[in-house]
Amino acid sequence: MSLKENINDDMKAAMRAGDHKRRDTIRLLQAAIKQKEVDERINLDDSAVIAIIEKMLKQRKDSIEHYEAAQRLDLAAVEKDEINVLNAYMPKALSDDEIEVFITETISEVGAKGMQDMGRVMAVLKPRLAGRADMAKVSAIVKTKISG
Repeated sequence: MSLKENINDDMKAAMRAGDHKRRDTIRLLQAAIKQKEVDERINLDDSAVIAIIEKMLKQRKDSIEHYEAAQRLDLAAVEKDEINVLNAYMPKALSDDEIEVFITETISEVGAKGMQDMGRVMAVLKPRLAGRADMAKVSAIVKTKISG
């Protein structure tokens, strides 16, 4: 079953259960998916849907920071609930050791010798680790490995 089908099934289940928070969050996700499909005239695969979810998660994390800074804990709580719903659709996160293995393999595969090869390494790693690792953290690890 594709991720989009899973999301549609979860929407129906949330509606039947009367779970308004979950239903509303899934509707936001479906709207973002539909918008992307209409704009680009394509049918999204699972990796594209994961990219949309990652973007939505990042937006919510940023919003939480701003709401907490403004002492709007009620709005921050709504964003946290949405994060919990969206995280259910993300693939299992990789451990630090697994990330290290991917990075080491990719560096040797690409033949990276220094910082000038950083872009090539990240270009290979990004699709492999999409949704399963924080790319900022991966970038920092790659930078330390190839610079010294």
